[in-house]
Amino acid sequence: MRTLSPTPLYAPDSAQASGAGHLDTLSIDTIRTLSMDGVQKANSGHPGTAMALAPVAYTLWQDVLSYDPAAPLWPNRDRFVLSIGHASMLIYSLIFLAGIKDVKGGKVTDKPALTLEDLKQFRQVDSKTPGHPEFGHTSGVETTTGPLGAGCGNSVGMAMAEKWLAARYNKPGFDLFSHHVYTLCGDGDMMEGVSSEAASMAGHLQLGNLVWMYDANKISIEGSTDIALTENVGERFAAYGWQVLELHDANDTKKLKELLAQAKAETTRPSLIIVHSVIAWGSPKKAGTASAHGEPLGDEEIRATKKAYGWPEDKTFYVPDGVQDHFRNGLGARGAQAHAEWNKLFDAYTSKYPELAAELKNIFSGELPEGWDSDIPSYKADAKGIASRASSGEVLNAVAGKLPWLLGGSADLAPSTKTLLKGEESFQPAKWGGSYSGRNFHFGVREHAMGAVVNGMALYGLRPFCAGFLIFSDYMKAPIRLSALMNLPVTYVFTHDSIGVGEDGPTHQPIEQLLQMRATPGMTVIRPGDASEVAEAWRFLITKQDGPVALALSRQNLPTIDRSRYAAASGLAKGAYIVADSKETPKVILIASGSELSLAMSAYETLSAEGVAARVVSMPSWELFEAQPASYREQVLPSSVTGRVAIEAASAIGWDRYAGPTGEIIAMRSFGASAPAGQLMKKFGFTPESVLEAARRQAG
Repeated sequence: MRTLSPTPLYAPDSAQASGAGHLDTLSIDTIRTLSMDGVQKANSGHPGTAMALAPVAYTLWQDVLSYDPAAPLWPNRDRFVLSIGHASMLIYSLIFLAGIKDVKGGKVTDKPALTLEDLKQFRQVDSKTPGHPEFGHTSGVETTTGPLGAGCGNSVGMAMAEKWLAARYNKPGFDLFSHHVYTLCGDGDMMEGVSSEAASMAGHLQLGNLVWMYDANKISIEGSTDIALTENVGERFAAYGWQVLELHDANDTKKLKELLAQAKAETTRPSLIIVHSVIAWGSPKKAGTASAHGEPLGDEEIRATKKAYGWPEDKTFYVPDGVQDHFRNGLGARGAQAHAEWNKLFDAYTSKYPELAAELKNIFSGELPEGWDSDIPSYKADAKGIASRASSGEVLNAVAGKLPWLLGGSADLAPSTKTLLKGEESFQPAKWGGSYSGRNFHFGVREHAMGAVVNGMALYGLRPFCAGFLIFSDYMKAPIRLSALMNLPVTYVFTHDSIGVGEDGPTHQPIEQLLQMRATPGMTVIRPGDASEVAEAWRFLITKQDGPVALALSRQNLPTIDRSRYAAASGLAKGAYIVADSKETPKVILIASGSELSLAMSAYETLSAEGVAARVVSMPSWELFEAQPASYREQVLPSSVTGRVAIEAASAIGWDRYAGPTGEIIAMRSFGASAPAGQLMKKFGFTPESVLEAARRQAG
């Protein structure tokens, strides 16, 4: 499978390159030259891969892709993922030439997504053509790519979402969902572990609607990939259960169409098409070299390459007459017809299946069904209490009963994270005893892929959740960051959130993980202090459409606060609120999150009995609190009260903002240890006595 491409590493003669005015070749060379010119003008970027894969991307878009450029939000469109996001000029050129319309505020406009001027602003401040494609920033970009492997993982989630939608909503004579997901990936993707995790999952799930096109150009930044990648990639994917096909020459568009047809015909296996290309194809001095990967070609080499293509050497950003019309007559006309036929089908479907159609309209628009939260339980005071992972499981199931497109699973930890949806099937092919309409997803021990997959599912309008131990969010840092960057409403259920894990020891006890997620722009972290706050956390996060939410939940039981005596848990939506207070100005404010809230409450009751004015502030979410008006924040934490104690069984970093310069912070300043949870809490100072002593010091 690693045979060298027969394509020469030198420029073709002009007759071969120009195709004597043939529109297909003219269009391919337009993509190549726009890509070269964009990178050169920016003096930054990756031209070689775009030049090499122009025939592949063009053939897919012009001859295969079911996509209406005038309706880039059409639900049954084929998805195109450029996992090799560094080749972004490739997709920008395609978006421009195809005439994809712009989307603003979730609505398609009459304006083009990209103009030629936008291509000239590649990698410039505030441009619509950033260095790597960004979902929501540039219409026609289906997902944010750049970190290698991420797009591959997203595409598996997209294919899973299509399978789920088809299984739930398609009816005889109504194939509403029948599209494919196509991904361009490269050697870097093949080396990143997330792609292997995702490919293994896709093979197991028999995702016949997924096609990866692997650009095996054998070049990386450091040189030939022979220095690091010598495995037989095709045999690896065959072992995963994929159909493996091979295109020996990226310029052979006729053969590529045959292979794409073969991939679409295979319905029980995902397909990998190994594409042998020459990076910077056509460049006399740079073709096949590492320098063509991440550097502009240079003005002199660009002129020589254009000459080799039979292109006007001194013209930049040149689009020959007829090229855009050619796209409109191919991709555009085919997509418009398919879209119109789908609209008629959906109108008929709405008449015959109005309830299912209403669900789909809610999915497409991001709306929630009426009464979605009507079954959320309320919790009575209970000194013994319940672990927040357990109460979360109860609330999750209550919401899932009213919200059919709330679905997800864990990294082989559903019994521990309490994320199994009761009465629902597993998302599996029938071969493995499940159904594609199942709502319980089994990601296996593949945290990185799990995060990438749920991002892909969220891009379809579904409300996915994924779960694991908080410590293993380390494996998911990249997809968590990307979900925040894309503003996707993904829910992360992270349990075993402190040294309360106990005997498993420091390898399983999170310390810095909360801080990592809090430091991520756009991420909302919620660490509820009792079952009532858990219920409010779910009530909040389901309504949130603009970014991910991470729940940090306990393994151990948390006492349920008597809300008839203390403040309602609905204050959670503001990030921090006064749970218990004195009638006088407090001398000390106890601030806590999660499992440590009960310690603050215990100290408060003792202080109150001693006649010391005290206040307890529950602070489950820094992000939500910081979003409140300054007047509210001052009301909760008045600057005049400097006696403060902040308590959280995690890193102390950041708590000084709330404890103040003279306050005390009871937190972790080292890794944990292996022992029963109670012994660990005593060892590291998380006891009622420790909190009380600190509070007395602060109260003077």
